[in-house]
Formats: sequence, structure tokens, C-alpha cells
Amino acid sequence: MLNIKVCGITILEQLYQLDKLFVDYAGFVFNKKSNQNVIGKIQAEELKYADVDIKKVGVFCNTDYNSVLTYIKNYGLDLIQLNGAESPELCKMLSKEIAVIKTFNIDNFDSHKINSIINAYDDAVDYYSFDVDINLNNKGISNSIDWNMIGKTSIEKPFFIGGAGVKPSDAPMIHQFKHPDFFGVDLNDNFEKISGQKDTSLIVSFINALNQVVN
Repeated sequence: MLNIKVCGITILEQLYQLDKLFVDYAGFVFNKKSNQNVIGKIQAEELKYADVDIKKVGVFCNTDYNSVLTYIKNYGLDLIQLNGAESPELCKMLSKEIAVIKTFNIDNFDSHKINSIINAYDDAVDYYSFDVDINLNNKGISNSIDWNMIGKTSIEKPFFIGGAGVKPSDAPMIHQFKHPDFFGVDLNDNFEKISGQKDTSLIVSFINALNQVVN
């Protein structure tokens, strides 16, 4: 069963909505430079004591070790996702405290390049996330994710595929994608009304479409 993660939650009510939809993971961005920054939008105790089954993922970018631990404690996080240039050493230190997802941006990378990048993190993290941003071709049209290229990699660890490249219309392609360690899909920018505010109807439609092709 494919796991669904929705990232960039800034409204507490939407966390409860996603929980009722049986979404598996909700991502909360701790980066004051991001429009999806959760700090000041959802209070720490509100998130820590939220009565939900959904796993709460703290998303960080080049945040120091002690600050990450403080956020984990104050907000009651279940996992963390590291989106910056975090070293394998830092990832390994944090993985002793909590499950760690390490994100890699794989635009324009072939399968050999992906394998070489992740090798250093094999013993340092619990999950990978491959973030695919929207690229524009010479006609100004966004390209789709090269699922076949990702399928050729030797990842050997549970991984998510996410980023701006994942669209509401991608459910059939996601169903066709085959890799023994494909763990989940991360929904973000293309499922928003405005930055930080998810369009729940798009998420529902995506989940329904994915279930239809699975069944």
C-alpha cells in the first residue's frame, strides 16, 4: 500500500482533515524564509497534543542539531525530513533520536548519479525523499518526472517521490511505477490554493484516482 505524505501544512484544521482522509504523513516546515513556515501559524502545544493518528514530520533545511532537537520536543514530531546540505554525520546523530528522511533534488541526474549521491547516507538515515522540481522545456512547458530513470536506481531503502513535479493528474503514472523500495508520494505545491494552504479537494481526488487504478 502506497503511503501518502502531504507537506507544507500551516493550518491546524487541515491536519485534522488529512487525518480523516487517512493520509499517512503530514509535513511541517520549520524555515522562516519559506511561505510554508509553520512557526507562529500553529502553536507548538496545539501540534504536540493534536489527537491524530497521522505521523507529524518536521521539515528542516540546514538547521543545527540542537535546534532540531528542540523543535522535535516542543512540537511532538514523529519524524524529521532534512532538505538541505546536511552531512551524513549530522543525519546519523539525529537518527539516534528520531526517524530521519533525507531529501535529494534529482533534477537532471541519471540513475548512476543518484546512486553515487545516496551511498554516503545508507547507514545514516531511515528514508530517502527524491524531490523533483518543475523544469521548463524550450516551449515553456513543464516536463514530467522521469519515472523510468528513478526505477533504474539501486536505492535499497524506503523512499518518497515528491516536489513540484508531482501533479494531481499523476495517479496513473504512480500506479505504473515499479520499484521494490518505493514507499510513498509527497504532495506539495501542486495541491495548494495558496502557499501553505492545501486544496483538500485536489488531495481527495488524487487519493480516489490512485485507489481506482490500484483496484
